[in-house]
This record gives sequence, structure tokens and C-alpha cells, in this order.
Amino acid sequence: MATYLIRRAATSVIILFGISVLAFWMLHVIGGPPGRAVLGLRASQASVNAWDKANGFDRPVPFQYLTYIGQLLRGNLGQSYKLNESVDAVLAQHAPISAYLSGLGLFFAIAIAFPLGIYQAVKRNTLGDNLATTAAFITYSMPVFLLGLLLIQIFAITLPIFPVGAPAAVSQNSSLMGAIADPRAMVLPVATLTMVSVANYSRFMRSSALDALAQDYIKAARAKGLPERLVLLRHLVRNACLPMVTLIGLSIPLLLAGNLITENVFNYPGLGIMFINALQNEDYPVLLAYTLMGGVLTVIGNYVADIALTVADPRIRLA
Repeated sequence: MATYLIRRAATSVIILFGISVLAFWMLHVIGGPPGRAVLGLRASQASVNAWDKANGFDRPVPFQYLTYIGQLLRGNLGQSYKLNESVDAVLAQHAPISAYLSGLGLFFAIAIAFPLGIYQAVKRNTLGDNLATTAAFITYSMPVFLLGLLLIQIFAITLPIFPVGAPAAVSQNSSLMGAIADPRAMVLPVATLTMVSVANYSRFMRSSALDALAQDYIKAARAKGLPERLVLLRHLVRNACLPMVTLIGLSIPLLLAGNLITENVFNYPGLGIMFINALQNEDYPVLLAYTLMGGVLTVIGNYVADIALTVADPRIRLA
């Protein structure tokens, strides 16, 4: 297993290197030097050229990339042009807020989808299974922004139960404690992420549970007279959940992308708002940091899922 982990770690480094090259090239070659975006449309071309030269953007892109990688290896993500502060500080301010939203969404999605998928498999083709499947398909096919707007219309405008946007303390100063202290304002953003994830997880869990129910060990347990409750708990649930480990690991970076839309709908100042603002301002260091963070989360999620799957299922042996 140690050999496998080392090989996977080396592969992960290569993948992250490729992501960094592609992201850097797309931003700097397609987007062009950021001098004009930083200084504004009224700045003279001479001022723009001077700014680009002072910050090294007049050099060939490969040299710019090597400089950036050197800074990155020293833990320096660069300086935000528009915010006039380090990218590290920007991420440190917004990442905990997004992690809180994503963590709640993932927790509730797993807590709902796992038993729902088991129930659908056990009650296959019943009214409850058909209703849950229909709801899952509708929710899964619905754009995230539309789902969020529908929740706002129903539960914040028509039925004024919850606030329309994020907690006021979060919107004003990007405070994580502000989000924790106002759970009512977190209900709709969390519900949006949860509903989309439940639709995906429950369908996958149902399919996995149906495969497990057809296996011989389930039939043997029932033939021995084991109560149905013990058959489900001891034999079905554990084995049906194994494929879900990989799905959850791969879904972690998707929550980052989901936050991008959800945070904008609810004016929740996390990484999604940060990315949109950086995109509008052509703030390249922030855009690069966000892209690399997504790549790192993807690689780590896949890596951890493989290890967890191996620990959970002793039948799997990693060479």
C-alpha cells in the first residue's frame, strides 16, 4: 500500500503541475497583461506599459510562470491588484466562510441521501420510491441559481420565514462567527446546496443498494432467518455505502463550484463572491489561487477517497 500511496502522490503532483500551467497560460495569454484592468480605461498606454514592465508582465510567459511557481513554492500566492493585499489574506478571509457553508451542505446531504437511497432500494417501484426518484430527477436537472431563487420566492418573500440573503454580519465584514450566530439566515443557502447534492447522492445510493440486494450474501442471510432489520444494517448498508465513499471524495471540489453560484444568489461573501469579483476585475493572482485550490481539492478528494475505500473494504488490495 505504501508503494501505491507514493505513486499516487507523484501522480497528483504532476496533475497539479498541469493544472497550474494550463490556468496560468489561459489567464496570461488569452487575457493579456493586467495593466489596463488595474490602472483603468483612462490610464495612458505609457502608464500601462510601465506598470506591466514593473511587475514583470512584459517578459515571456514561460519566465512569468517560473517566477510564479517559485513564489508559490515559498508559500506566496501573490498580491491582489485590486484589493491591494496578499492573496493569502484574501483566501484566509473567505475560505472559512465557504467551508462552513459547504460543510453544512455536505453533512445534511449525506444524512438525508443515504437512508433515502436505502429506502428506495428496499421499496423499489413503490409509490414512495417513484415519488423520491421523480423529485431527485427534477432537483438534479434544475440549475442551482433557479433552485435558490425558487427557495427565496417561497420561503423569504411569499412566506417570510427566512431572510432573503446571508447573515448581515457576514455580508458586512465576512465574519465566520456572524454566520454561526445567525442560523436562520443560513437555512436557504444550505438548503440549496443540500437539495442538489441529495438528488445526486440518493440516486447513486439507490443503484448501489439494488446491486447489493441482488448479491448472494443477502440471500444467504435471509435464508438463515436473520431479521430483515439486521440484514439491512449488517450486510446491506455497509456494502452499499462503499461506492459512495468515492463519490463523496470527488464531490468535494464540486461544492466549491456550487458555492460560486449559491453565494452569488444569496450574497454570501465566500470564495464564490471572491472569484466573481476577481473575474470582473481581471485580478489574475486571485483567479489563479482559486483555480489551483479547486485542483488541489479535486486531487486530495480523490486521494483520500481511495484510501478510505481501501480501509473500509479489506477485499481491496492496493499494489
